[in-house]
Amino acid sequence: MDIFERIAAYRAESDSLAWSGTFKDYLNLLAEDPSPAMTAHARVYEMIESYGVEEVNGRKRYKFFEQEIFGLDRAVEKLVEEYFHSAARRLDVRKRILLLMGPVSGGKSTLVTLLKRGLEKFSRTEKGAVYAIAGCPMHEDPLHLVPHELRSDVEKALSVRIEGNLCPVCQMRLKTEYEGNIENVMVDRVLLSEDSRVGIGTFSPSDPKSQDIADLTGSIDFSTITEYGSESDPRAYRFDGELNKANRGLMEFQEMLKCDEKFLWNLLSLTQEGNFKAGRFALISADELIIAHTNESEYKSFIANKKNEALQSRMIVMPIPYNLKVSEEEKIYAKLIGQSDMNHIHVAPHALRAAAIFSILTRLKETKKQGMDLVKKMRLYDGEEVEGYKDADLKELQNEYLDEGMSGVDPRYVINRISSALIKQDLQCMGGLDILRAIKDGLDQHASITKEERERYLNFISIARKEYDDLAKKEVQKAFVYSFEESARTLFENYLDNIEAFCNWTKIRDPLTDEELDPDERLMRSIEEQIGISENAKKAFREEILIRISAYSRKGRKFQYDHHDRLREAIEKKLFADLKDIVKITTSTKTPDENQLKRINEVSKRLMDEHGYCPVCANELLRYVGSLLNR
Repeated sequence: MDIFERIAAYRAESDSLAWSGTFKDYLNLLAEDPSPAMTAHARVYEMIESYGVEEVNGRKRYKFFEQEIFGLDRAVEKLVEEYFHSAARRLDVRKRILLLMGPVSGGKSTLVTLLKRGLEKFSRTEKGAVYAIAGCPMHEDPLHLVPHELRSDVEKALSVRIEGNLCPVCQMRLKTEYEGNIENVMVDRVLLSEDSRVGIGTFSPSDPKSQDIADLTGSIDFSTITEYGSESDPRAYRFDGELNKANRGLMEFQEMLKCDEKFLWNLLSLTQEGNFKAGRFALISADELIIAHTNESEYKSFIANKKNEALQSRMIVMPIPYNLKVSEEEKIYAKLIGQSDMNHIHVAPHALRAAAIFSILTRLKETKKQGMDLVKKMRLYDGEEVEGYKDADLKELQNEYLDEGMSGVDPRYVINRISSALIKQDLQCMGGLDILRAIKDGLDQHASITKEERERYLNFISIARKEYDDLAKKEVQKAFVYSFEESARTLFENYLDNIEAFCNWTKIRDPLTDEELDPDERLMRSIEEQIGISENAKKAFREEILIRISAYSRKGRKFQYDHHDRLREAIEKKLFADLKDIVKITTSTKTPDENQLKRINEVSKRLMDEHGYCPVCANELLRYVGSLLNR
């Protein structure tokens, strides 16, 4: 790849996006496509929609977020539908500050950064094009040039809405440069950019005593006062505050509630009326989405102060909890490790899952539902089937605690512990036990963890270790079954023949002797018992399988053993149970004979080729599982 060719192509693309014309040309452009006149809120929503939306289990999933935000589908759906979508349709929520509230390292900043980067890209597309009065320090909407008396006619003719007034600079230039001829005012296409301070701004609070409102609304340029003679002359004012520069797009207000409440009063008019006060000028119009973020404790302190009621009523608070799905938590850790310089170190399969299990358990709340423990709840949340529970139970659990996921161990702590272990131990490969050990060692150093929480967390580490042990045994046992698919299919077909005969009160014909036999109850129960199907529940389970087969048959598809998760698990466990003694002998022998050595080498190769292990962690896994089976 020639980097300079790529740079030249990018520069040429940027040049091709440039557009410049008069206000009259701009109105002709709007006559063909009114989308450039959309509001900032609509622009954000259209940007999110442009990446695609899919419906999964009755919930909308927005593809825009899926590469960076994991396990927050419910929170993201609520955010997009209840705020962005409503605001885009000019409902009253667009007159509110969006406040993301959640625990540390929960994804709030990542979410805002995604929106900012997304807007930058979207403004480079035809649908997301933004046009502004040339030379305006606030990149304002050219439609502000239309006199108020004529706006209703223009709105009908172009199918647009016009809100807001010209900024002081453009008012002066219209009189002096263009002599009031709005049709001659120049309009440029602008590309939103945080670096260039066009349409995207970021405000970070500092010491309340030294915080200057000029950071938000701009300030007087004292070097030009003598030249222009008045502080109310727009040429003697720098319109370079974050509210000025974020016009037409988005402003991120970092740690908003750390600011002094008097400082935040400037946002009251902006949110409700779409304007703000700066210097000795009339109210200045601004069309921008203000998105802030804070943690739960600061938010509670904020709402406890009665002085903040006016601002509180102008906020839409969106809780952003921790992820509660193990598989999604794994993706978070994999992403963070991949972004580091340690991504050359191999992480063994299921190692990150062990850490994820621990993290999720610390975030879940004990349920009052009978027979449901945290491990079962964790599995249900992760999309696994748990006997005796259905989708309705899952929804009931998710609605039991509105604040579930707002506490527990944050991803940053786990990644810190993984990083520490990687650096200190100089590992070639990191396994599940290495990670759990590192997490355990770090609990004493975690200042915010109480003694009671530490005891709970140690128990969760033990549960995560047990889950990892089960995964390790299953992985090795699966690798020992050389013709696993074939063996599983044979056992599966045999089981189906038997349950069909059982449910239909018929006999089975022996393929060798042609003899009619009763269904093999021992075989059926030996499989069903692997997943805890009781004697009373066996008939319902068998009938469910036959119904599933019938549904597949009607669609012209053949029912395979892996089309039913619980049946697949039962088949695998049955095969593994039959092989357990062979695995135990082969992995635990200190001086294996030639045949055993050959089998170990074949299993190691299978673990590396098919399951993602490296030579180091494959051998470690075999030794570890051998010790587990001998206990």
